[in-house]
Amino acid sequence: MQKDHVGAVYELLNEAAIIIKNELQISYIEALAEAGEMYFLEKTDQLKLPDEKVKQLQALLEKAEFGTYEHEWVRKAFQLAVLKGLKDVSHPNRQMTPDTIGLFISYLVNKFMADQKELTVLDPAVGTGNLLFTVLNQLSEKTANSYGIEIDDVLLKIAYAQANLLKKELELFHQDSLEPLFIDPVDTVICDLPVGYYPNDEGAEAFELKADEGHSFAHHLFIEQSVKHTKPGGYLFFMIPNHLFESSQSDKLKQFFKDKVHINALLQLPKSIFKDEAHAKSILVLQKKGEETKAPSKILLANLPSFSNQKAMLDMMAQFDEWFRKEK
Repeated sequence: MQKDHVGAVYELLNEAAIIIKNELQISYIEALAEAGEMYFLEKTDQLKLPDEKVKQLQALLEKAEFGTYEHEWVRKAFQLAVLKGLKDVSHPNRQMTPDTIGLFISYLVNKFMADQKELTVLDPAVGTGNLLFTVLNQLSEKTANSYGIEIDDVLLKIAYAQANLLKKELELFHQDSLEPLFIDPVDTVICDLPVGYYPNDEGAEAFELKADEGHSFAHHLFIEQSVKHTKPGGYLFFMIPNHLFESSQSDKLKQFFKDKVHINALLQLPKSIFKDEAHAKSILVLQKKGEETKAPSKILLANLPSFSNQKAMLDMMAQFDEWFRKEK
């Protein structure tokens, strides 16, 4: 039945977005953000549309019951709509983190942060919010205040619309994440790291992990920025490129890790998830060093099986549970 519910919420978002897109002559993604805002406000006058279109949107508003929908239905419906919009206009930095990975990172956050009833969470590359909302929806026993940073204003509007409909405590910042952040240190950071070069060489000068010559790697700088904004003893969950430790700038990164963090886990994701093996990623779990922290006696290393192979995943979870029992 859940699929039908997700489909019904998707239809509400999609129909409204199409009307708004055609009338305002904007992209589907921008129209989707406006549709989300309309459902949250439960009114249409902010859109300034002709009466005939207003009537169509009012009819959709009367059908909608966002206050009664499960948060995962709404998130998945937004995800489907965003994927539709991305097909229209492909953009390298507008790719969403797959659901299976988001759910697995949620499992890890719950495991590593099991002792904390309240959490502050930062995603410094929040995009549409899909990864962050996946994790927040799974933190059932915890209350979480969260922060998201995104330079792309269209993606940020989608995250904002979703946060409102999902009733999440989320502060969003429209800025370059590698410029100074006015955010207190958080308990945990989650991030699907943007991979590539950072074009702002002057801005990179503020970082230990800047390149000695040429452009710095943005993903290295994101790691440093995230560690800086994590409380001592806090955990960071990154999706990293598999070649992170093999690049020309990796020596500095390894030294930075030695000085600032404990590596807890490195989990290679199934290559079948990625269209191109060259873009395959792993999940890296770090703990920021603090007075009472210590490195695990053994780092949790694993090649994750296909998420659809239930038996292999259960075996893997049992190994993880054993590691947590010994280390945590």
